[in-house]
Amino acid sequence: MVAIERRSYRGHYYLIAIVVFALDQATKLAIVRNIPLNRSVAIIPGFFGLSHVLNPGAAFSLFADSSSTYAPKLLIAFAFIVLTAIFVVLWRSGKGFALSNLALALIMGGAMGNLLDRLRIGSVIDFLMFKFGSYYYPDFNVADSAIVVGSLLLIAELFFHKSETADSERA
Repeated sequence: MVAIERRSYRGHYYLIAIVVFALDQATKLAIVRNIPLNRSVAIIPGFFGLSHVLNPGAAFSLFADSSSTYAPKLLIAFAFIVLTAIFVVLWRSGKGFALSNLALALIMGGAMGNLLDRLRIGSVIDFLMFKFGSYYYPDFNVADSAIVVGSLLLIAELFFHKSETADSERA
């Protein structure tokens, strides 16, 4: 039997992270140039709009109201730790495609986008605004979306992916 060498997707994962990062930064730049700070534009009245807000906190504005001078520094440090860990995991990943690596690439790209905002202006630029009836969803951005999608992919793989070990034990 001839062993078939599996292709390495490492470069593809890093490319996905860079594309997410670039898309995030491009959309934020467009918002900054076209919508004044703390203003919004209705796209689908009563449902969706574009805004220009700054979020000094974490996801869903957690810690945004914190008076601690350590909160922004901790968010930056946490982002660096996460990015380093993801970089190492992707670097060490085996050959072949893995859904978990795709998820990590999405998270990495999103984390890079939000980290750059924090380093440049001390807050994250959010601009996607949704309203469902009387419920107003916290504004978010492309980076946040990539992080959420990546996290959901990791959770889905964790709960629904059959491990190769379990399959080989049954054989």
